[in-house]
Amino acid sequence: MVVPYTHEPFTDFTNDENRKKQEAAIKQVEAELGKEYPLIIGGERYYTEDKIVSRNPANKEKIVGKVSKSNQELAEKAMQVADKTFNTWSKTKPEMRADILFRAAAIIRRRKFEFNAWIIKEGAKPWKEGDAGIAEGIDFLEYYGRQMLRLKDGAPVNSRPIENNRFHYIPLGVGVVISPWNFLFAIMTGTTVSSMVAGNTVLLKPASSTPVIAYKFMEVMEEAGMPAGVINYIPGSGSEVGDYLVEHPRTRFVSFTGSREVGTRIYERAAKVQDGQTWLKRVVAEMGGKDTIVVDDDSDLELAAESIVNSAFGFSGQKCSACSRVVAHEDVYEDLVTRVKELTEQNCSLDNPAKHSTYMGPVIDQAAFDKIMSYIEVGKEEGELVTGGEGDDSTGYFIKPTVFKDVSPTARIMQEEIFGPVVAFTKAKNFDEAIDVANNTEYGLTGAVISNNREHIEKAREDFHVGNLYFNRGCTAAIVGYHPFGGFNMSGTDSKAGGPDYLTNFMQGKTTSEML
Repeated sequence: MVVPYTHEPFTDFTNDENRKKQEAAIKQVEAELGKEYPLIIGGERYYTEDKIVSRNPANKEKIVGKVSKSNQELAEKAMQVADKTFNTWSKTKPEMRADILFRAAAIIRRRKFEFNAWIIKEGAKPWKEGDAGIAEGIDFLEYYGRQMLRLKDGAPVNSRPIENNRFHYIPLGVGVVISPWNFLFAIMTGTTVSSMVAGNTVLLKPASSTPVIAYKFMEVMEEAGMPAGVINYIPGSGSEVGDYLVEHPRTRFVSFTGSREVGTRIYERAAKVQDGQTWLKRVVAEMGGKDTIVVDDDSDLELAAESIVNSAFGFSGQKCSACSRVVAHEDVYEDLVTRVKELTEQNCSLDNPAKHSTYMGPVIDQAAFDKIMSYIEVGKEEGELVTGGEGDDSTGYFIKPTVFKDVSPTARIMQEEIFGPVVAFTKAKNFDEAIDVANNTEYGLTGAVISNNREHIEKAREDFHVGNLYFNRGCTAAIVGYHPFGGFNMSGTDSKAGGPDYLTNFMQGKTTSEML
Protein backbone atom coordinates (compact mmCIF):
# COMPACT_ATOMS: atom_id res chain seq x y z
CA MET A 1 0.00 0.00 0.00
CA VAL A 2 1.29 3.45 -0.95
CA VAL A 3 0.87 5.88 1.96
CA PRO A 4 -0.74 9.18 0.84
CA TYR A 5 1.29 12.38 1.00
CA THR A 6 0.16 16.00 0.75
CA HIS A 7 3.07 18.44 0.72
CA GLU A 8 5.66 19.85 3.09
CA PRO A 9 4.34 22.89 4.98
CA PHE A 10 6.19 26.19 4.76
CA THR A 11 7.86 27.56 7.87
CA ASP A 12 6.01 30.37 9.66
CA PHE A 13 8.70 32.98 10.28
CA THR A 14 6.30 35.24 12.16
CA ASN A 15 6.74 32.68 14.94
CA ASP A 16 9.52 33.89 17.25
CA GLU A 17 10.91 30.40 17.82
CA ASN A 18 11.21 29.70 14.10
CA ARG A 19 12.82 33.06 13.48
CA LYS A 20 15.40 32.44 16.21
CA LYS A 21 16.16 28.98 14.82
CA GLN A 22 16.76 30.43 11.36
CA GLU A 23 18.99 33.19 12.73
CA ALA A 24 21.01 30.60 14.68
CA ALA A 25 21.33 28.42 11.55
CA ILE A 26 22.63 31.39 9.55
CA LYS A 27 25.30 32.01 12.19
CA GLN A 28 26.20 28.31 12.17
CA VAL A 29 26.61 28.30 8.40
CA GLU A 30 28.59 31.55 8.44
CA ALA A 31 31.14 29.77 10.65
CA GLU A 32 31.52 27.08 7.96
CA LEU A 33 31.96 29.36 4.95
CA GLY A 34 35.08 29.07 2.81
CA LYS A 35 35.67 25.33 3.23
CA GLU A 36 36.93 23.10 0.44
CA TYR A 37 34.75 20.32 -0.97
CA PRO A 38 35.76 17.29 -3.05
CA LEU A 39 34.20 15.49 -5.97
CA ILE A 40 32.41 12.25 -5.10
CA ILE A 41 32.88 9.35 -7.51
CA GLY A 42 31.88 5.87 -6.47
CA GLY A 43 31.73 7.03 -2.86
CA GLU A 44 35.38 8.15 -2.97
CA ARG A 45 36.42 11.79 -2.41
CA TYR A 46 38.66 13.46 -4.99
CA TYR A 47 40.31 16.85 -4.45
CA THR A 48 41.65 18.75 -7.45
CA GLU A 49 43.87 21.81 -7.68
CA ASP A 50 41.41 23.57 -9.95
CA LYS A 51 38.46 24.88 -7.90
CA ILE A 52 35.04 26.34 -8.51
CA VAL A 53 34.74 29.27 -6.11
CA SER A 54 31.18 29.82 -4.90
CA ARG A 55 30.55 33.38 -3.73
CA ASN A 56 27.71 35.03 -1.86
CA PRO A 57 25.83 37.19 -4.41
CA ALA A 58 24.85 39.63 -1.65
CA ASN A 59 28.49 40.15 -0.67
CA LYS A 60 30.74 39.06 -3.51
CA GLU A 61 33.89 39.18 -1.38
CA LYS A 62 32.52 36.38 0.83
CA ILE A 63 33.40 32.86 -0.35
CA VAL A 64 30.75 30.24 0.40
CA GLY A 65 32.99 27.34 -0.56
CA LYS A 66 35.73 26.10 -2.87
CA VAL A 67 34.65 23.01 -4.77
CA SER A 68 37.01 20.70 -6.60
CA LYS A 69 36.48 21.01 -10.33
CA SER A 70 36.04 17.95 -12.52
CA ASN A 71 37.83 17.48 -15.83
CA GLN A 72 37.33 15.01 -18.68
CA GLU A 73 39.55 12.39 -17.06
CA LEU A 74 37.51 12.43 -13.85
CA ALA A 75 34.27 12.62 -15.81
CA GLU A 76 35.29 9.46 -17.66
CA LYS A 77 36.10 7.78 -14.36
CA ALA A 78 32.67 8.75 -13.05
CA MET A 79 31.04 7.39 -16.20
CA GLN A 80 32.78 4.05 -15.82
CA VAL A 81 31.77 3.82 -12.16
CA ALA A 82 28.16 4.76 -12.91
CA ASP A 83 28.03 2.32 -15.84
CA LYS A 84 29.27 -0.53 -13.66
CA THR A 85 27.05 0.40 -10.72
CA PHE A 86 24.00 0.41 -12.99
CA ASN A 87 24.32 -3.37 -13.39
CA THR A 88 23.51 -3.86 -9.71
CA TRP A 89 21.45 -0.74 -8.89
CA SER A 90 19.00 -1.41 -11.73
CA LYS A 91 18.21 -4.80 -10.17
CA THR A 92 17.44 -3.46 -6.69
CA LYS A 93 13.89 -3.45 -5.41
CA PRO A 94 11.94 -0.26 -6.08
CA GLU A 95 10.88 -0.34 -2.43
CA MET A 96 14.52 -0.08 -1.37
CA ARG A 97 15.16 2.85 -3.69
CA ALA A 98 12.02 4.63 -2.48
CA ASP A 99 12.97 4.08 1.16
CA ILE A 100 16.25 5.92 0.58
CA LEU A 101 14.28 8.91 -0.68
CA PHE A 102 11.92 8.80 2.29
CA ARG A 103 14.81 8.75 4.76
CA ALA A 104 16.58 11.56 2.92
CA ALA A 105 13.39 13.63 3.17
CA ALA A 106 13.27 13.01 6.93
CA ILE A 107 16.92 14.03 7.37
CA ILE A 108 16.44 17.27 5.43
CA ARG A 109 13.23 17.99 7.34
CA ARG A 110 15.20 17.81 10.59
CA ARG A 111 17.89 20.10 9.15
CA LYS A 112 15.52 22.50 7.38
CA PHE A 113 16.87 25.70 8.94
CA GLU A 114 20.48 24.72 8.21
CA PHE A 115 19.74 23.93 4.56
CA ASN A 116 17.83 27.18 4.21
CA ALA A 117 20.84 29.05 5.60
CA TRP A 118 23.03 27.54 2.88
CA ILE A 119 20.49 28.60 0.25
CA ILE A 120 20.41 32.13 1.70
CA LYS A 121 24.20 32.37 1.53
CA GLU A 122 24.91 30.60 -1.75
CA GLY A 123 21.80 31.42 -3.78
CA ALA A 124 20.94 34.73 -2.08
CA LYS A 125 17.33 33.70 -1.61
CA PRO A 126 15.28 35.53 1.02
CA TRP A 127 14.11 33.40 3.93
CA LYS A 128 10.66 32.55 2.57
CA GLU A 129 11.93 31.76 -0.93
CA GLY A 130 14.66 29.51 0.44
CA ASP A 131 12.27 27.76 2.80
CA ALA A 132 9.86 27.13 -0.06
CA GLY A 133 12.73 25.58 -2.02
CA ILE A 134 13.54 23.23 0.86
CA ALA A 135 9.87 22.24 1.10
CA GLU A 136 9.79 21.57 -2.64
CA GLY A 137 12.91 19.41 -2.45
CA ILE A 138 11.33 17.37 0.34
CA ASP A 139 8.15 17.10 -1.74
CA PHE A 140 10.13 15.74 -4.69
CA LEU A 141 11.73 13.08 -2.48
CA GLU A 142 8.42 12.03 -0.98
CA TYR A 143 6.42 12.22 -4.21
CA TYR A 144 8.85 10.42 -6.50
CA GLY A 145 9.36 7.68 -3.92
CA ARG A 146 5.63 7.07 -3.89
CA GLN A 147 5.34 7.30 -7.68
CA MET A 148 8.00 4.60 -8.02
CA LEU A 149 5.99 2.34 -5.74
CA ARG A 150 2.95 2.90 -7.97
CA LEU A 151 4.88 2.14 -11.17
CA LYS A 152 6.93 -0.82 -9.92
CA ASP A 153 4.43 -3.45 -11.07
CA GLY A 154 3.90 -1.90 -14.49
CA ALA A 155 0.44 -1.48 -15.99
CA PRO A 156 -2.29 -4.00 -16.80
CA VAL A 157 -2.56 -5.23 -20.39
CA ASN A 158 -4.91 -7.74 -21.96
CA SER A 159 -4.15 -11.45 -21.99
CA ARG A 160 -5.89 -14.23 -23.93
CA PRO A 161 -6.70 -17.86 -23.11
CA ILE A 162 -3.67 -18.85 -25.20
CA GLU A 163 -1.18 -16.37 -23.72
CA ASN A 164 -0.24 -14.46 -20.57
CA ASN A 165 0.92 -10.87 -21.19
CA ARG A 166 2.67 -8.43 -18.88
CA PHE A 167 3.89 -4.86 -19.20
CA HIS A 168 6.45 -3.37 -16.85
CA TYR A 169 9.09 -0.66 -16.70
CA ILE A 170 12.85 -1.05 -16.63
CA PRO A 171 15.54 1.62 -16.03
CA LEU A 172 17.43 3.24 -18.90
CA GLY A 173 21.08 3.39 -17.80
CA VAL A 174 23.47 6.20 -16.89
CA GLY A 175 21.95 9.67 -16.84
CA VAL A 176 23.62 13.07 -16.84
CA VAL A 177 21.78 15.58 -14.63
CA ILE A 178 22.65 19.24 -15.23
CA SER A 179 20.88 21.32 -12.60
CA PRO A 180 20.33 25.10 -12.38
CA TRP A 181 21.41 27.74 -9.88
CA ASN A 182 18.05 29.44 -9.37
CA PHE A 183 16.32 26.49 -7.65
CA LEU A 184 19.67 25.33 -6.35
CA PHE A 185 18.18 22.79 -3.97
CA ALA A 186 14.68 21.94 -5.19
CA ILE A 187 15.29 21.30 -8.89
CA MET A 188 18.72 19.80 -8.27
CA THR A 189 17.12 17.35 -5.84
CA GLY A 190 14.10 16.59 -7.99
CA THR A 191 15.95 15.94 -11.24
CA THR A 192 18.56 13.80 -9.51
CA VAL A 193 16.33 11.57 -7.39
CA SER A 194 13.71 11.07 -10.11
CA SER A 195 16.41 9.55 -12.30
CA MET A 196 17.91 7.54 -9.43
CA VAL A 197 14.71 6.12 -7.90
CA ALA A 198 13.73 4.80 -11.33
CA GLY A 199 16.79 2.53 -11.17
CA ASN A 200 19.32 4.60 -13.10
CA THR A 201 22.73 5.80 -12.00
CA VAL A 202 23.50 9.50 -12.17
CA LEU A 203 26.32 11.88 -12.97
CA LEU A 204 25.32 15.11 -11.22
CA LYS A 205 26.81 18.31 -12.59
CA PRO A 206 25.32 21.15 -10.55
CA ALA A 207 25.44 24.76 -11.64
CA SER A 208 28.88 26.29 -11.13
CA SER A 209 27.33 29.20 -9.20
CA THR A 210 25.81 26.91 -6.55
CA PRO A 211 27.78 23.66 -6.09
CA VAL A 212 28.03 23.67 -2.28
CA ILE A 213 24.34 22.99 -1.61
CA ALA A 214 24.59 20.04 -4.02
CA TYR A 215 27.46 18.61 -1.97
CA LYS A 216 25.33 18.92 1.17
CA PHE A 217 22.61 17.00 -0.67
CA MET A 218 25.11 14.26 -1.51
CA GLU A 219 25.98 13.90 2.17
CA VAL A 220 22.30 13.44 2.99
CA MET A 221 21.84 10.78 0.31
CA GLU A 222 24.83 8.87 1.65
CA GLU A 223 23.48 9.11 5.18
CA ALA A 224 20.12 7.85 3.92
CA GLY A 225 21.78 4.65 2.69
CA MET A 226 22.41 5.30 -1.00
CA PRO A 227 25.07 2.85 -2.26
CA ALA A 228 28.33 4.21 -3.62
CA GLY A 229 28.35 4.99 -7.32
CA VAL A 230 24.61 5.54 -7.69
CA ILE A 231 24.91 9.35 -7.74
CA ASN A 232 28.32 10.76 -8.60
CA TYR A 233 29.02 14.43 -7.87
CA ILE A 234 31.13 16.02 -10.59
CA PRO A 235 30.81 19.82 -10.79
CA GLY A 236 32.76 21.27 -13.67
CA SER A 237 32.79 23.40 -16.79
CA GLY A 238 29.88 22.98 -19.18
CA SER A 239 32.12 23.29 -22.21
CA GLU A 240 34.61 20.71 -20.91
CA VAL A 241 32.70 18.25 -18.73
CA GLY A 242 29.10 18.94 -19.80
CA ASP A 243 29.68 18.53 -23.52
CA TYR A 244 31.89 15.50 -22.97
CA LEU A 245 29.21 13.67 -21.01
CA VAL A 246 26.31 14.74 -23.24
CA GLU A 247 28.14 13.26 -26.24
CA HIS A 248 29.44 10.17 -24.41
CA PRO A 249 28.30 6.90 -26.04
CA ARG A 250 27.44 5.39 -22.64
CA THR A 251 25.17 8.29 -21.66
CA ARG A 252 21.59 7.03 -21.93
CA PHE A 253 19.74 10.24 -21.09
CA VAL A 254 20.29 13.88 -20.16
CA SER A 255 18.12 15.81 -17.70
CA PHE A 256 18.74 19.53 -18.06
CA THR A 257 17.27 22.70 -16.56
CA GLY A 258 18.56 26.03 -17.77
CA SER A 259 18.57 28.48 -20.64
CA ARG A 260 17.08 27.97 -24.09
CA GLU A 261 20.50 28.52 -25.64
CA VAL A 262 22.19 25.75 -23.65
CA GLY A 263 19.17 23.44 -23.79
CA THR A 264 18.90 23.47 -27.58
CA ARG A 265 22.64 22.90 -27.81
CA ILE A 266 22.37 19.84 -25.56
CA TYR A 267 19.39 18.58 -27.56
CA GLU A 268 21.37 18.85 -30.79
CA ARG A 269 24.53 17.23 -29.42
CA ALA A 270 22.64 14.39 -27.74
CA ALA A 271 20.86 13.59 -31.00
CA LYS A 272 24.08 12.57 -32.74
CA VAL A 273 24.80 8.85 -32.47
CA GLN A 274 28.41 8.31 -31.39
CA ASP A 275 30.68 5.38 -32.25
CA GLY A 276 29.72 2.44 -30.05
CA GLN A 277 26.38 3.96 -29.04
CA THR A 278 23.51 1.47 -29.24
CA TRP A 279 20.53 3.69 -28.36
CA LEU A 280 18.96 7.04 -29.07
CA LYS A 281 19.54 9.28 -26.06
CA ARG A 282 16.61 10.83 -24.31
CA VAL A 283 16.70 14.50 -23.37
CA VAL A 284 14.44 15.97 -20.72
CA ALA A 285 14.86 19.74 -20.88
CA GLU A 286 13.24 22.67 -19.10
CA MET A 287 14.46 25.81 -20.83
CA GLY A 288 12.74 28.88 -19.46
CA GLY A 289 9.86 31.12 -20.37
CA LYS A 290 8.48 34.55 -21.14
CA ASP A 291 5.45 34.36 -18.92
CA THR A 292 2.35 36.53 -19.14
CA ILE A 293 -0.38 37.55 -16.73
CA VAL A 294 -3.56 38.62 -18.54
CA VAL A 295 -5.84 41.01 -16.64
CA ASP A 296 -9.46 41.20 -17.82
CA ASP A 297 -11.73 44.22 -17.51
CA ASP A 298 -13.98 42.20 -15.19
CA SER A 299 -11.47 41.29 -12.49
CA ASP A 300 -10.24 41.96 -8.97
CA LEU A 301 -7.59 44.61 -9.60
CA GLU A 302 -6.06 44.32 -6.15
CA LEU A 303 -5.63 40.57 -6.67
CA ALA A 304 -4.18 41.27 -10.11
CA ALA A 305 -1.65 43.79 -8.78
CA GLU A 306 -0.55 41.53 -5.92
CA SER A 307 -0.24 38.55 -8.28
CA ILE A 308 1.89 40.55 -10.72
CA VAL A 309 4.24 41.95 -8.07
CA ASN A 310 4.79 38.59 -6.36
CA SER A 311 5.22 36.72 -9.66
CA ALA A 312 7.54 39.32 -11.18
CA PHE A 313 9.78 40.11 -8.21
CA GLY A 314 9.87 37.00 -6.04
CA PHE A 315 13.55 35.90 -5.95
CA SER A 316 14.36 38.93 -8.09
CA GLY A 317 12.48 37.50 -11.08
CA GLN A 318 15.03 34.70 -11.41
CA LYS A 319 12.45 32.00 -12.09
CA CYS A 320 11.58 30.45 -15.42
CA SER A 321 7.96 30.91 -14.35
CA ALA A 322 8.31 34.58 -13.36
CA CYS A 323 5.86 37.11 -14.76
CA SER A 324 7.77 39.32 -17.17
CA ARG A 325 4.80 40.48 -19.28
CA VAL A 326 1.39 41.85 -18.37
CA VAL A 327 -1.40 42.25 -20.91
CA ALA A 328 -4.25 44.28 -19.42
CA HIS A 329 -7.57 45.37 -20.83
CA GLU A 330 -7.44 49.03 -21.77
CA ASP A 331 -10.28 49.91 -19.38
CA VAL A 332 -8.28 48.84 -16.30
CA TYR A 333 -4.76 49.39 -17.62
CA GLU A 334 -3.82 52.70 -16.00
CA ASP A 335 -5.33 51.84 -12.62
CA LEU A 336 -3.50 48.52 -12.64
CA VAL A 337 -0.12 50.06 -13.52
CA THR A 338 -0.56 52.65 -10.75
CA ARG A 339 -1.36 49.99 -8.15
CA VAL A 340 1.55 47.77 -9.21
CA LYS A 341 3.87 50.75 -8.86
CA GLU A 342 2.54 51.43 -5.34
CA LEU A 343 2.87 47.82 -4.18
CA THR A 344 6.34 47.49 -5.69
CA GLU A 345 7.64 50.59 -3.94
CA GLN A 346 5.90 49.78 -0.65
CA ASN A 347 6.55 46.07 -0.29
CA CYS A 348 9.55 44.98 -2.35
CA SER A 349 12.40 45.83 0.01
CA LEU A 350 15.81 45.26 -1.59
CA ASP A 351 18.48 44.16 0.88
CA ASN A 352 20.73 41.34 2.09
CA PRO A 353 18.60 38.15 2.13
CA ALA A 354 20.16 37.10 5.44
CA LYS A 355 17.84 39.67 7.04
CA HIS A 356 14.38 38.39 7.87
CA SER A 357 12.72 41.59 6.63
CA THR A 358 14.17 41.39 3.11
CA TYR A 359 11.68 40.77 0.30
CA MET A 360 14.15 40.79 -2.59
CA GLY A 361 17.87 40.05 -2.65
CA PRO A 362 20.51 40.39 -5.37
CA VAL A 363 20.71 38.59 -8.70
CA ILE A 364 23.10 35.66 -8.90
CA ASP A 365 26.33 37.10 -10.35
CA GLN A 366 28.04 39.80 -12.40
CA ALA A 367 27.04 38.33 -15.75
CA ALA A 368 23.37 38.30 -14.71
CA PHE A 369 23.64 41.85 -13.34
CA ASP A 370 25.17 43.14 -16.57
CA LYS A 371 22.61 41.35 -18.75
CA ILE A 372 19.61 42.60 -16.77
CA MET A 373 20.90 46.17 -16.63
CA SER A 374 21.44 46.13 -20.40
CA TYR A 375 17.82 45.03 -20.88
CA ILE A 376 16.68 47.85 -18.61
CA GLU A 377 18.45 50.29 -20.93
CA VAL A 378 16.66 48.67 -23.87
CA GLY A 379 13.39 49.01 -21.97
CA LYS A 380 13.91 52.73 -21.53
CA GLU A 381 13.92 53.03 -25.31
CA GLU A 382 10.94 50.71 -25.80
CA GLY A 383 8.54 51.96 -23.13
CA GLU A 384 8.00 54.29 -20.21
CA LEU A 385 9.89 53.54 -16.98
CA VAL A 386 7.34 53.46 -14.15
CA THR A 387 9.60 52.53 -11.24
CA GLY A 388 13.04 51.05 -10.58
CA GLY A 389 15.59 50.88 -13.36
CA GLU A 390 18.65 51.20 -11.11
CA GLY A 391 21.33 48.74 -10.04
CA ASP A 392 24.32 48.66 -7.69
CA ASP A 393 27.05 46.01 -7.96
CA SER A 394 29.56 47.60 -5.60
CA THR A 395 29.01 45.05 -2.82
CA GLY A 396 26.55 42.55 -4.27
CA TYR A 397 24.46 42.35 -7.42
CA PHE A 398 21.41 44.42 -6.46
CA ILE A 399 18.83 45.62 -8.99
CA LYS A 400 15.68 47.51 -8.05
CA PRO A 401 12.36 45.94 -9.12
CA THR A 402 11.59 47.56 -12.44
CA VAL A 403 8.28 48.23 -14.22
CA PHE A 404 7.80 49.49 -17.77
CA LYS A 405 4.50 50.43 -19.39
CA ASP A 406 3.24 51.17 -22.91
CA VAL A 407 5.52 48.55 -24.44
CA SER A 408 4.80 47.04 -27.85
CA PRO A 409 4.01 43.29 -27.80
CA THR A 410 6.87 42.77 -30.26
CA ALA A 411 9.45 44.78 -28.29
CA ARG A 412 12.59 42.99 -27.12
CA ILE A 413 11.70 43.23 -23.44
CA MET A 414 8.34 41.63 -24.30
CA GLN A 415 9.92 38.80 -26.29
CA GLU A 416 13.32 37.92 -24.82
CA GLU A 417 13.88 36.20 -21.48
CA ILE A 418 15.51 38.70 -19.12
CA PHE A 419 15.60 36.51 -15.99
CA GLY A 420 15.57 39.41 -13.60
CA PRO A 421 13.25 41.82 -11.73
CA VAL A 422 11.77 43.45 -14.83
CA VAL A 423 8.13 43.41 -15.96
CA ALA A 424 6.61 45.13 -19.00
CA PHE A 425 2.97 46.20 -19.49
CA THR A 426 0.97 46.43 -22.70
CA LYS A 427 -2.74 47.01 -23.22
CA ALA A 428 -5.37 45.12 -25.22
CA LYS A 429 -8.72 46.26 -26.61
CA ASN A 430 -10.46 43.01 -25.70
CA PHE A 431 -9.87 39.55 -24.25
CA ASP A 432 -9.27 37.87 -27.62
CA GLU A 433 -6.49 40.32 -28.37
CA ALA A 434 -5.03 39.79 -24.90
CA ILE A 435 -4.77 36.02 -25.46
CA ASP A 436 -3.21 36.57 -28.90
CA VAL A 437 -0.54 38.78 -27.34
CA ALA A 438 0.05 36.31 -24.51
CA ASN A 439 0.71 33.55 -27.06
CA ASN A 440 3.01 35.74 -29.15
CA THR A 441 6.34 34.38 -27.88
CA GLU A 442 8.50 31.37 -28.67
CA TYR A 443 7.98 30.09 -25.13
CA GLY A 444 5.02 28.41 -23.48
CA LEU A 445 5.78 27.72 -19.84
CA THR A 446 3.40 29.47 -17.42
CA GLY A 447 0.67 32.06 -17.59
CA ALA A 448 -2.15 33.44 -15.51
CA VAL A 449 -5.53 35.04 -16.15
CA ILE A 450 -7.18 37.36 -13.65
CA SER A 451 -10.88 37.43 -14.54
CA ASN A 452 -14.38 36.98 -13.17
CA ASN A 453 -15.76 36.22 -16.63
CA ARG A 454 -16.38 32.47 -16.88
CA GLU A 455 -16.54 32.48 -20.68
CA HIS A 456 -13.16 34.19 -20.84
CA ILE A 457 -11.67 31.72 -18.34
CA GLU A 458 -12.86 28.80 -20.46
CA LYS A 459 -11.51 30.43 -23.62
CA ALA A 460 -8.11 30.84 -21.96
CA ARG A 461 -8.19 27.25 -20.71
CA GLU A 462 -8.35 26.14 -24.32
CA ASP A 463 -6.44 28.83 -26.22
CA PHE A 464 -3.71 30.14 -23.86
CA HIS A 465 -0.87 27.85 -24.96
CA VAL A 466 1.24 27.23 -21.89
CA GLY A 467 2.07 24.13 -19.89
CA ASN A 468 0.95 25.64 -16.56
CA LEU A 469 -2.00 28.03 -16.64
CA TYR A 470 -3.39 29.60 -13.46
CA PHE A 471 -6.63 31.47 -12.89
CA ASN A 472 -6.97 34.29 -10.35
CA ARG A 473 -3.51 33.83 -8.85
CA GLY A 474 0.10 34.45 -9.88
CA CYS A 475 2.01 32.40 -12.43
CA THR A 476 4.73 31.08 -10.08
CA ALA A 477 4.83 28.67 -7.12
CA ALA A 478 3.85 25.30 -8.57
CA ILE A 479 3.49 22.62 -5.89
CA VAL A 480 4.77 19.08 -6.45
CA GLY A 481 1.90 16.67 -7.04
CA TYR A 482 -0.60 19.53 -7.36
CA HIS A 483 0.68 21.45 -10.38
CA PRO A 484 2.80 19.14 -12.61
CA PHE A 485 5.33 21.56 -14.08
CA GLY A 486 6.71 21.91 -17.59
CA GLY A 487 6.11 23.95 -20.71
CA PHE A 488 5.50 23.93 -24.44
CA ASN A 489 7.40 25.20 -27.45
CA MET A 490 10.87 26.53 -26.57
CA SER A 491 10.17 26.13 -22.86
CA GLY A 492 11.24 22.50 -23.06
CA THR A 493 10.32 18.93 -23.83
CA ASP A 494 6.84 19.06 -22.25
CA SER A 495 7.85 16.86 -19.32
CA LYS A 496 5.89 17.47 -16.15
CA ALA A 497 8.09 17.58 -13.06
CA GLY A 498 6.18 16.62 -9.95
CA GLY A 499 3.54 14.92 -12.07
CA PRO A 500 2.19 11.35 -12.33
CA ASP A 501 4.10 10.37 -15.48
CA TYR A 502 7.41 12.17 -14.88
CA LEU A 503 9.35 9.07 -13.81
CA THR A 504 8.52 7.35 -17.11
CA ASN A 505 10.95 9.80 -18.76
CA PHE A 506 13.70 7.74 -17.11
CA MET A 507 12.32 4.26 -17.78
CA GLN A 508 11.30 2.18 -20.77
CA GLY A 509 8.34 -0.14 -21.11
CA LYS A 510 8.93 -3.85 -21.68
CA THR A 511 6.27 -6.33 -22.78
CA THR A 512 6.56 -10.05 -22.09
CA SER A 513 4.19 -12.60 -23.58
CA GLU A 514 4.08 -16.30 -22.69
CA MET A 515 2.17 -18.83 -24.79
CA LEU A 516 0.08 -21.13 -22.62
